[in-house]
Amino acid sequence: MPVLWRRVLIFFLALIPLVFIVYKTISNQLGADPAKTIVLFTGEWAIYFLFITLAVTPLRRLINAGGFHFRWLQAHRRMLGLFTLFYALLHMAAFLVFILGLDLTRFGKELVERPYILVTIPAIILLIILGVTSTKSMMRRLGKNWSRLHKSIYLIAILAWLHVFMQVRSSYFEAVILGGILLWLLGIRVYWYFQKSK
Repeated sequence: MPVLWRRVLIFFLALIPLVFIVYKTISNQLGADPAKTIVLFTGEWAIYFLFITLAVTPLRRLINAGGFHFRWLQAHRRMLGLFTLFYALLHMAAFLVFILGLDLTRFGKELVERPYILVTIPAIILLIILGVTSTKSMMRRLGKNWSRLHKSIYLIAILAWLHVFMQVRSSYFEAVILGGILLWLLGIRVYWYFQKSK
């Protein structure tokens, strides 16, 4: 499949969660607390796309090491990263609109009641910076600093997981699963780094 068609396919597949939550909203199928449902849903998909983006390189290296050719998804990693930003911004917007009612004077109180917001703020700021600097022109302008800057995606992933973990009230199942995935995504990179430095 040509690169353009793959890009179009990934683009529309990545919009399915948005279409789903819009449909659920229009058809009044969001349950007893629609605001909370929208905020949680958009946040979950921001993390899913973040992990998918981080999984591209390890999957390529592992599959290629097995003798199979798997490079095509690498070309679309930037788009996956931008969808991470997209759903993260939707998550933030949903919180500001549906939870705070755009009343920013309540923000300080929310920080006290919801301390997990504190780890979200730097994560979203960093995601915005990565999104703005994801173009080829910015890659050329920043040079080697571009690679160093974009390694902050690892910090973003850790902050995103902490955001989930700090919200746990009863079952730690989802937080443990996400933590295990994150540990693999970061651990395999650490392993490769030390293998390379030998």
